[in-house]
Amino acid sequence: MNYKETIDYLFQQLPMFQRVGSAAFKKNLDNIIALSEYLGHPNTQFKSIHLAGTNGKGSTAHMLTAILQASGLKVGLYTSPHYKDFRERIKINGAFITEQAVIDFVAQHKGYFEQLQPSFFEITVAMAFDYFAKQEVDVAVIETGLGGRLDSTNIIKPLLSIITNISFDHMNMLGNTLPLIASEKAGIIKKQVPVVIGETHPETKEVFENKAAEQEAPIVFADQHFRANLLKKDLISTVFDVYKDEELIYEELHLALSGDYQIKNLQTCLQSIAYLYDHFPISPASIRLGLKDLRTRTQFMGRWQVLGTSPTIICESAHNEAGIEYAFRQIQEMDYQQLHIVIGTVNDKDISKLLGQLPKEAVYYFAKANIPRGLSANILAKSAQEKGLRGKAYKSVAEAFQAAKQVAKADDLIFVGGSIFVVAEVL
Repeated sequence: MNYKETIDYLFQQLPMFQRVGSAAFKKNLDNIIALSEYLGHPNTQFKSIHLAGTNGKGSTAHMLTAILQASGLKVGLYTSPHYKDFRERIKINGAFITEQAVIDFVAQHKGYFEQLQPSFFEITVAMAFDYFAKQEVDVAVIETGLGGRLDSTNIIKPLLSIITNISFDHMNMLGNTLPLIASEKAGIIKKQVPVVIGETHPETKEVFENKAAEQEAPIVFADQHFRANLLKKDLISTVFDVYKDEELIYEELHLALSGDYQIKNLQTCLQSIAYLYDHFPISPASIRLGLKDLRTRTQFMGRWQVLGTSPTIICESAHNEAGIEYAFRQIQEMDYQQLHIVIGTVNDKDISKLLGQLPKEAVYYFAKANIPRGLSANILAKSAQEKGLRGKAYKSVAEAFQAAKQVAKADDLIFVGGSIFVVAEVL
């Protein structure tokens, strides 16, 4: 098989959450444990850092990766889902896994896959771990896909576990209360492995403390020690003064990401780095350098990304209640004449909450992402009209995006979001 045929095989033969939703979600770790054993336990052959959380884990993972790269290390990064290219999921020092490595991995192990019947995600995680082990990375930053306890990535024994925050998402699989969701995320806390929690929340704090105590894991809440004070921002970057226990430790720290929500992610990242000094040669200079060059070092994409000016076009992958709230709080602070919103979502989300957060003064362009899980644009448009949002349904994301660009004037703002899969189609 060539690369295209290999990718088609992965996408079409295997249950894939990205496409079909909860039907692809496994209720145990049996397959990934069997895959790891078959491959010679690659997950034990490199140092790792493990991240879970409802929002912010992607940004935090990229921050940590950029800093570790700037420290002269060979750094693996595993994230999901991908936007344009499957290989985005598996990177070393910002470079995607090679097409040949993907072809070889599938060709070599296809017979075993067909016997075991793993999911798409299980194979992808196994491929990442195998690649990182073979390439002898100094450390790999590993992001969970969904939840934590039953996530395929949860067979690593990391140097550090990180849980960014907890809010409502994937309730059909993780539970419909914050403590239940937190309990699933807390499943990544390992015996005597330190854990950083990004945000202190009264409903979830005790869940994490109890799990950490049970595992004899040192626990710290980043927002109780680190405070990032936003000094200035533009569409592509932010500048902070950072305090640790109220002492200024970084003056005018430049971060190559925009969005007020990066305050929390930066605090989580820096608290995590404080645990990693014992393991890696990280200096204040490498922290500054890594964060300033984050996008180029890691090929970060899809989060508050500027796609054009005159009109300003921004895409943002926020797709749950808390993420959407942050995104539109940010938009309210911007200067524009008219707001145009190209939006789509998936059919397993509670869209009434999402729609309730959207501004009524915007013009909407409703679209269905090109995946089986995509929610019909007509259903979305009808639900939106009931919430007082005005707009039109389009046959595709491309058509909706084109319509917005044709209507928008130079001083307008076009926002594309609602789903990672919608953003993927405009990148």
